[in-house]
Amino acid sequence: MMFKDYQEIAMRKLLARSKDLLSQGGGKKIVFKSPTGSGKTIMMAEFLARLVNDYGLNKNEFAFIWTAPRKLHKQSKLKLEQHYENSRILECVEFDDLNDCQIGRDEILFFNWESINKKDAIYIRENERDLYLGKVIENTKKAGRKIVLVIDESHYHATSEISRGLIADIGPDLTIEVSATPAVENPDEIVSVPLEEVKIQGMIKKSVILNEGFKNKLAGGALKTALAEGTDALVLEKALAKRNELALAYQAAKINVNPLLLIQLPDRKTRHEDLIKDEIVSLLREKYGITVQNGKLAIYLSEEKENLANIAKNDQETEVLIFKQAIALGWDCPRAQILALFRDWKSLTFSVQTVGRIMRMPEPETGHYQNEILNHGFVYTNLADIEIKEDAARDYVAIYTGKRIADYKLIKLDSFHRLRRREITRLSPLFVDIFLQTARDYDLARKIETKNQKVELPLIADFEAKSADDLAGTAIAGREIINPENKTDLQKLFDFFARNNLSPFYPEDRSIGRIKDAIYYFFKDFLQMDYAVDFAKIVNIVLSQDNIVHFANVIDAAKEKYIAETQKRDLVLQKTGDWELPEFLNYSGDYFEVSAQKSALMPFYSKNEWKTESAFIRFLEASKRVDWWFKNGDRDAVFFAVPYAENGEEKPFYVD
Repeated sequence: MMFKDYQEIAMRKLLARSKDLLSQGGGKKIVFKSPTGSGKTIMMAEFLARLVNDYGLNKNEFAFIWTAPRKLHKQSKLKLEQHYENSRILECVEFDDLNDCQIGRDEILFFNWESINKKDAIYIRENERDLYLGKVIENTKKAGRKIVLVIDESHYHATSEISRGLIADIGPDLTIEVSATPAVENPDEIVSVPLEEVKIQGMIKKSVILNEGFKNKLAGGALKTALAEGTDALVLEKALAKRNELALAYQAAKINVNPLLLIQLPDRKTRHEDLIKDEIVSLLREKYGITVQNGKLAIYLSEEKENLANIAKNDQETEVLIFKQAIALGWDCPRAQILALFRDWKSLTFSVQTVGRIMRMPEPETGHYQNEILNHGFVYTNLADIEIKEDAARDYVAIYTGKRIADYKLIKLDSFHRLRRREITRLSPLFVDIFLQTARDYDLARKIETKNQKVELPLIADFEAKSADDLAGTAIAGREIINPENKTDLQKLFDFFARNNLSPFYPEDRSIGRIKDAIYYFFKDFLQMDYAVDFAKIVNIVLSQDNIVHFANVIDAAKEKYIAETQKRDLVLQKTGDWELPEFLNYSGDYFEVSAQKSALMPFYSKNEWKTESAFIRFLEASKRVDWWFKNGDRDAVFFAVPYAENGEEKPFYVD
């Protein structure tokens, strides 16, 4: 599986910090803070696999507990099972799957926090089967296993008094609290993923725009909107119009995504909430022809579920989904891009979890699209008040929009920006070409022996100790040599060789495959041997005592050249030959409107009003020779940059 650069960095930090804390003992705690939509679950899944892999055989045995609020643990269990489907490095279980009332080696026990977060909960009470948490923990520790506790969405429950007591009763060797907005209480380590990195690498949208085209203002940490007295029908009209606009933009770009509008209802308190749903369903049917019957409307309520099959697929036909607040946690549908909220909520705390429903990009492997409108989410509401709960949400929610002026004429400038490359943390197909050239320079084909070569595998056989005391300080070496001929054994030995020669690259399957492919191509190009026919012979030649050092030398030299080449490529700038001013820019509540008549984006918003900048704006505004001016930014391809060189490195300079 290919990981984003920030994911690779985070997983390496988690592994290093965890190993360090586990070596200290005493029940340490790590907080893993990562934005909604960044792939927290997959990062944790891969990190746990690496932790187990790193310790290897005959070292510490691990048992894992994964707990999450409500039903999120089932979604997490499914994701982890899919991640471990091929490697089987970890097994995912629930209470009833446990053997001998203990968590087995390299097993992850999943349960929802509520099932144990009460004194009379079923998995807390002692029972005749001895299948309760206390006994399971006792048996697991008696078996000599280290317990790692993962608390997913930890801000929901990890700080309550009962929760703290339960964590103390479990007594894990290491606790990892996972959250986008953790409630930090004296952790030993914090590993954070920056929100901006997740945006830059195209996993999540650049921002969520609130009430685009409506007049919003931010005062005292709360939003007020001019639409507060408007009708639900107007909110729905604006939200559907945006959905249709996005659908046309996807079609024009030949992207197979059908954007989804979410209509989020309050959790039911009285019959009044049911009436809201009935009114919306009626309006969708009568005015827009969107119904459950024609497949364009889906409903996800505890008492009613319609058209939910495959709804997360990017090209599924459903256009609108009605759901309630309670299902929002952990719900994942990346094509969801518009959210509608109605004034009957009275007020709303606008958190990362709220915007998280429309935060993900539908094609994270592609990242952000050329058409900027597709890189944002949209919220429409007639709520009178919205409180922005966290700083993360405040940074993410855009409440102001500046749009390019109507009489703007295309300028088509050459602009430059830096591309981020993945080859820095893993091997790409480029490695195969470099390996073949390195093999040629090394004269590998001439140096190796090809006749009568065999893998020699030493085994311990018939070792006898007179007593246990005789074993103290004894190094037992394998002295019997066998030559494995089974293709499965040979494949495992070849994989092991490739894996052991990957450092400093992480030994994920694709990188291991690059080394093997490079060797296969060497035999085909230099020795006319095809691995499909001569696999056993090739492996025996590579791993024989005569040759193994030569192949290791060529791999090491090729890795050095690969690192140098990818670093050099990372310094090369990407040219955009027809750069234009962005059609719109979005701004968070930290910005304020500044009076300007000639700004190319109107209204003009600024975050810092420096004296020099203000004076220059006044000069431009007064000039009769200036038709319009644009306040440039300093990131990616959205803004204008020219190239310059510094110490031999090409860099983009974002012109003030």
